[in-house]
Formats: sequence, structure tokens, C-alpha cells
Amino acid sequence: MAKTYFTEDHEWLSVEGGVATVGITDYAQEQLGDLVFVELPDAGKKLAKGDTAVVVESVKAASDVYAPVDGEITEANGALSSDPALVNTAATGDGWLWKMKLADESQLDGLMDEAAYKAHIG
Repeated sequence: MAKTYFTEDHEWLSVEGGVATVGITDYAQEQLGDLVFVELPDAGKKLAKGDTAVVVESVKAASDVYAPVDGEITEANGALSSDPALVNTAATGDGWLWKMKLADESQLDGLMDEAAYKAHIG
């Protein structure tokens, strides 16, 4: 069963079998406003924690989305190329950004669970 983690930068990760699906939280998409463009990463790209993985552009501003852990991109959400607003309507579902194979699962220990994240944004 997948386990979900959250970062202080308002990303969520759903981890199952050593692969994380990553997106931004509802809180983050509300702060950004309507997304008009998502620059997706290429499969095979290796990322270190803190590297810029995705750039999202809204009517307000462009923002970087950072890799929450070390790993390698296995897939980007191609549906966002034609419909970036999926992030606004389903940030924690169909609006996911990328999937990555984890390089070091112990990095997950530094992330928050949902209750801690809600307290963080509260």
C-alpha cells in the first residue's frame, strides 16, 4: 500500500515499491492560482534532493517544484502538457507531476505525514 509524505515546500509524495509519485499540495496550487503551463522533466533524468524538477507557471508567477528526495525520473505526467489546470482541479490525484525511482528511501524519514503537514500550513 502506498504511503504519503509531505515536504515544507508543499509537495506530496505517494511512495510504493521504491517509486514515488510527486505533486504539489492543494494548498500550493491555491497559492499559485490557475496554472497555464507545466515544464515537465524527461524520463531518465537524475535528481538530487533540492534540485528543480518541474517549473509551473500560473497567471501570477512561475515557480520551481523541487525534488523532495534523490532519485531518477521514470515518468512525467504528459496529460499536463495539454491541460495544466489538472493540477488545480486534482492536485493530489490526476494532477501529479512526475514519478521517480528512489535512490535512498531513508530520506523519507525527514518528511512529514499529513497531520504534521496540516499543522505546518495551519
